[in-house]
Amino acid sequence: METIYLLTPLACLVGAIVAGLFGKRIGRTGAHRVTISGVAIAFLLSVIVFVDVMNGNLFNGPVYTWAVSEGTVYQIGFLIDELTAVMMVVVTFVSFMVHIYTIGYMEEDPGYQRFFSYIALFTFSMLMLVMSNNFLQLFFGWEAVGLVSYLLIGFWFKKDTAIAANLKAFLVNRVGDLGFLLGIGGVLYLFGTLDYADVFAAAPDFAGETMPGTETLWMTLICLLLFVGAMGKSAQVPLHVWLPDSMEGPTPISALIHAATMVTAGIFMVARMSPLFELSDTALNFVLVIGAITAFFMALVGLVQNDIKRVIAYSTLSQLGYMTVALGASAYAAGIFHLGTHAFFKALLFLAAGSVIIALHHEQDMRHMGGLRRVMPITWITMIIGTLALIGTPGFSGFFSKDAIIEAVHYSQQPAAKFAHIALTAGTFVTAFYSWRLIFLTFHGEPRDREKFDHAKESPWVVTLPLILLAIPSVIVGWIFVEPMLFGDFFGSSIVVRPEHDTLARLAEHNDPGHGAAWQMVAHGILALPVLLTALGTVLAWIMYIVRPDLPGKLAGRFSAIYKILLNKYGIDEFNEFFFARGGRNIGNFFWRIGDVKLIDGIMVNGTARVVGWVSSVVRHIQTGYVYHYAFAMIIGLFVLMTWFLSS
Repeated sequence: METIYLLTPLACLVGAIVAGLFGKRIGRTGAHRVTISGVAIAFLLSVIVFVDVMNGNLFNGPVYTWAVSEGTVYQIGFLIDELTAVMMVVVTFVSFMVHIYTIGYMEEDPGYQRFFSYIALFTFSMLMLVMSNNFLQLFFGWEAVGLVSYLLIGFWFKKDTAIAANLKAFLVNRVGDLGFLLGIGGVLYLFGTLDYADVFAAAPDFAGETMPGTETLWMTLICLLLFVGAMGKSAQVPLHVWLPDSMEGPTPISALIHAATMVTAGIFMVARMSPLFELSDTALNFVLVIGAITAFFMALVGLVQNDIKRVIAYSTLSQLGYMTVALGASAYAAGIFHLGTHAFFKALLFLAAGSVIIALHHEQDMRHMGGLRRVMPITWITMIIGTLALIGTPGFSGFFSKDAIIEAVHYSQQPAAKFAHIALTAGTFVTAFYSWRLIFLTFHGEPRDREKFDHAKESPWVVTLPLILLAIPSVIVGWIFVEPMLFGDFFGSSIVVRPEHDTLARLAEHNDPGHGAAWQMVAHGILALPVLLTALGTVLAWIMYIVRPDLPGKLAGRFSAIYKILLNKYGIDEFNEFFFARGGRNIGNFFWRIGDVKLIDGIMVNGTARVVGWVSSVVRHIQTGYVYHYAFAMIIGLFVLMTWFLSS
């Protein structure tokens, strides 16, 4: 099996190298064949690994030793357990669908081969991240994902907005990665190793260890720093600002980044670090608060977006908030379960949005759409399925995972859980409203741009086939995995939860799950408040965008202050521009004027030259040509030297 573990990421890497270095030689067809074959192999091998792990065969070992320094071994290695196996299948399946879809979406793009190389490399990086068994390899995969995302977001590098977006993503993630790197440094300092198994085994012994001269627990500091990295990668407030702008990249990469790869890296990392986070209630409460703020307030911004991809992007931010709250409530299994279900229906929504964009010749403004269900039935039906899963409709995959998170937070005893529960419950109404707003504006009513509508047609099979294949798990995957993941021992020892934090156990006690747990959740959830709020949001969206389409404009005018706040995304971008970008330029100008011009140029460079010139102008008067002048100077010099040495 060790060979299979190694071949899984390498299949993607080989495809990326061949398409990247030999793209012109093998042509467009050759580029997509080699990369799709690589990802397909990776998916099949991931399924084999998943089945093997479910049969109880785990693996933790090195591939090779990279360096040894003062007794610390830095290795590349794999940890193959239940958590890894789930992530491998999700990442490779969604990536496989995106690769197929890209054939149709990027058909006329001159960077066709380059794009396939990038997305295959992206998949390789994510696999190396989730398969790592130590912090060194985790950091390698972490940074590789960030680097390739920079290349993909700015893929259309001739667009100024794309360059600004990828630079923004790169810089914001560097802020998070600084915290992440400091957290890894804290792990190495405290434990003397970067190996997961050694760190997790020793963690309870260091639970009460404080930093020298302070009362701050090392475990709290390390967890908070690691979570800062997760805030950057998984786009949590206030490090969320890069993700909506990443829509400047092609739609396939929007689906890949937002569904199963980059943005889920932070969620996976915190779940993997559960043995550490469980030792710090402070860190767990911080995670709860950040996740709740992100889930609710980013959903509100989605209400006023008109770009079809940005609406889905803000729904991603909100759903990532739900996953983060699950982590803070120690319901790690529910968070990973929602990560998996979300990967399927969010990839489906993005790719369906891309299908609409193709049909309308790259029009993304929903105000110019309408009536498309008549000419794009497959896209419409699959997007309806994705929407039903997203809003948590009973019976769809998103319902099981989202409802489990809300219920688990309700049973959490953390101080911040009450606030998080209110935010998540209210978020169900907002999610339903903006999701159906997208459906009604895009597919229903009369066409608002007749010329584009008349030329619209259903996308080719390479686009619609991935939509159908993603729609299937968006419906059935919840039924299959809800019982083992939430109420069974599916994740085994890959996730550690202290008994006093085990909210899923309390959820099981109150719901008495057993055989037919999925049916019990559906029966219980139909009359629960989140589902009722979801139904209310659906009905309200139907009234405002089908029955009375004049109402949104009137409400925006009446509540113009709130509307502008949401439209400006709470002014966070403006604040960052003023305080960090412009402020950084001002600080830079200050140091340039004082440090560079006055200190370095004025004193050290030009000042030295002026001193030498002044000394020369004085000393040259001694060069008279008279012997007695030189003799006098020698006597004076000898006297000074004798005085110096005798006095010392």
